[in-house]
Amino acid sequence: MDKPFAPACERNREPILAVLRGHFAHRARVLEIGSGTGQHAVHFAAALPHLVWQCTDRAENLPGIRLWLAEGGLPNTPAPLALDVAGAWPDDRFDAVFSANTLHIMAWEDVASMFAALPRVLADDATVIVYGPFRYGGRHTSDSNAAFDARLRAEAPHQGVRDFERVDALARGAGLALVDDRAMPANNRCLVWSRAPRAAG
Repeated sequence: MDKPFAPACERNREPILAVLRGHFAHRARVLEIGSGTGQHAVHFAAALPHLVWQCTDRAENLPGIRLWLAEGGLPNTPAPLALDVAGAWPDDRFDAVFSANTLHIMAWEDVASMFAALPRVLADDATVIVYGPFRYGGRHTSDSNAAFDARLRAEAPHQGVRDFERVDALARGAGLALVDDRAMPANNRCLVWSRAPRAAG
């Protein structure tokens, strides 16, 4: 099979990398939720060799990811794992989690399942970064995002641009505290949470 290719990955990888360089500078193991084609993984793992970058996605997407990882030949990209956010998760701990352009594709119930499962795989000092479009105060940040949201919902009613406030509430419920909300090109955002310190006692 030919390697899958997503033009958006080529466009957004450098702006995202700039965020990762800061927030993942002192991280060691990244769990990528929804690796898609695998393009991001190869680019970020090559640029950030101190990170072990663990790809995951639904089983049907793993062959394409394997092609990108094989071509990259990097020592810090282990074999991708099958992951359905509503199902079984890796029996391991990670001090970083990354996910790009996934929340608006998942059903809202799956978004909730993803955040509810994070405490099982997060190290005590973990950082979580999610990239994509979001609404604020129930409003889209641009006409293009509103049009994108309409297309998503026409394709499948369970899809749609998510409300930042609802996503942040899920993150807080998982013991995460928002530390950065970065404006990105094409009306996207990078949301960054850190695992909140456990209360004493």
